[in-house]
Formats: sequence, structure tokens, C-alpha cells
Amino acid sequence: MPSSVMLKNLSDPIQLIYAGGTFGSYGRPLAPLSAEVFLPTLQNLLSAQDSTNNLPTVSWLENALIKDSSQLTPSDFAHFYQLLLNAYTKGDRRFVLITGTDTLSYLGAFLAEAFAGSDICIVLTASMRPLLDSEILHSYNIDEHSDAWGNLNDSLKLAAAGESGVKISFGGESWPAQTVQKIHSHDLMAFTGHSRAAYPANSYIKNLPDTRRQHWLDDQQDLLSSIKTRAENASVHALYCLPNDVSMINNQLQALLSQPPCGIILLGFGAGNIPYSAALAETLSLAHEHGHMVISASQCPFGGVSDSYAAGSWQYEHHVIAGGRLTIPAIYARLLWLLLRYDSPARRRQRWLNNVNQTGTSIKKR
Repeated sequence: MPSSVMLKNLSDPIQLIYAGGTFGSYGRPLAPLSAEVFLPTLQNLLSAQDSTNNLPTVSWLENALIKDSSQLTPSDFAHFYQLLLNAYTKGDRRFVLITGTDTLSYLGAFLAEAFAGSDICIVLTASMRPLLDSEILHSYNIDEHSDAWGNLNDSLKLAAAGESGVKISFGGESWPAQTVQKIHSHDLMAFTGHSRAAYPANSYIKNLPDTRRQHWLDDQQDLLSSIKTRAENASVHALYCLPNDVSMINNQLQALLSQPPCGIILLGFGAGNIPYSAALAETLSLAHEHGHMVISASQCPFGGVSDSYAAGSWQYEHHVIAGGRLTIPAIYARLLWLLLRYDSPARRRQRWLNNVNQTGTSIKKR
């Protein structure tokens, strides 16, 4: 794209992407409608509501990947990155992505990592109940008890404002994507987040000059092929500490040593406390030597990790990296993006530490 091409202005349609999930399910038993059926139905409903709700104009961004969000893989995450990147390259800037709730926070955090440094506006949403009323089988009608229509309306209005960044809109609220996590398995208020986001929310550019945007786009397009290739084999593992003998977590970690360099989330107690043994300490050092990135996280939904307790601080002497205040989905997303974006363990580690240092959440070595 020539550098003279300008981004489309805020009067242009919002690009709507349908990726499946409960939102588009219908019938008895519930099953996702195909895009060929669901999208025209949704378009008709939006057109009918436009005159009364003053909704922004939308157009559809073609997407061939429609599946239950619990089935998403790193390659699927790379697919959505490419889809959005290509549309952004053509001048579109505002997007709403409808997906499922199971991995909503993971996909949102991943896109937040991938588009840091840009001025793109992406809003992700989903629903706990289908948009369409399955009690009415001869026509498609909005289920008045569903949260889907409200979530979509809120997302479209948020995208219409055009503020740079990746956000998740759900249950009448919205948050920076990398702060969001699912906290309830079936309640309509299933998600929470916070507005005091760490990197990369503060790395978005409100008004990005054309030349800088073109440099950003050129860099991403140059790397796109390698990102897609790495996504086929990228893996992030989670090791969950339980009140067991420490040999169990050590054995799990040792089993990963022979694997290609990957991301490992070490889910500790409280502020990141991990049961100590000399064998586990040695294995953590070996994991680093093999190119793995081990990130300390908390099993608690809020607060993150710290080095206040000796029971947790010892691990940082063996190359474990503190996850700071990042949620588990955000840690997964950052690890995955680093595995896709950078070609060496040293560069991935350097980039992580640089990101965390920007937020003041890093733990200094003793």
C-alpha cells in the first residue's frame, strides 16, 4: 500500500467479523448457524433496529474460520491476526469481532499484543446466550432474554468512537483486552477487567502519522509468513501447583525439557509461591538453558505475583520471569506472540523483560 493511502475516516462502516460461538447458535439442540445463514439474518436485524437505536453502519469482513472458541489454536489466533492486519493495511481501522466466551479473553489479549504500536481499533464481544430465540423455529427473532444483542450494540458504539486499542465489551462494560478474564461459567456478567491496564494498552498511538503507520505495516507484513509457520508448532504449557510433593511439579517440568523452546506458565499459590527443592531449582535453570520461557503466575484471579515471600522469591534466581499483575490469559497471549514474533529465546526473553519494566511490575534480582 503506498504511503499516501490514508486510513478511512470515522464515517466509514465498521468491519464486523463473525467467528462463531454461542452468539450465533440456534435450534434444538443448539448448534452454530453457518455464516451463509447467520450473517444475512444479523444484517436484517441490524437494519431493522438502525432507525430506532441509531446504530453505526457496518459491513462484513469475510472470515472462513468459524468454530466453537474452545477449539481455537495458535494457528487460529494467527488467522485472525492476518485477517485484521490485511484489512488494516487496506485502510480499515475499526472492527468488531464476535467470538465465543471460552477463549474470548485469550484472543483479545493476543490481538492486543500483536497490534501494539498501531492505531487500530478492535472490539471483541460474545454472549452467554444465543442471539436468536430457538422457541420460534419458523423465523429468526431476537431472544429478549439473551445478552447477545446488548453486547453487540455496545460493541458497535464503542468501535464507532474509534479509540485506538483492543477492548472487550461484555455485560454493559468494556475493558482493555489484556486485563479481562472470565469469572463465571454461566452468569450473564461472566467477565471482568480493569481500566488501569499495563503494556500494551499504553502503547497504542492515538494519532499515528502516515509514515510511521506504513513502517509498522511493512514490518508486520514482512514477518507474516514466518508468524504463520511458527504458529503451527508453537506451544504454551501451564503447570498448576497443588499441595503435592514437589517432585510432581518437577517431573512435569522435566518432561518439557526435550521439547522445542516453548512458553511455560508456573501457576503458584498466592503471590506466586512455589514449593522448593534443589531438584526443581536445577530443572528451572535447565529449562532456561534449553530456551524455554518460564513465567511465574498466581492462581488468584487478582493481584499477581511478588517477591515478598521467601517461598516465592527463590525461583527468580533460576531464570523464572515474574508475570507481574498480568492475568493468565494475558500471560498466555504474550508468550504466544513472542514465540511467533521473535526467532530466538534470547530475543523473546529480552522483549518480555522490556515490556514488564515499562509497567513497573518487574521483580529485581536480589
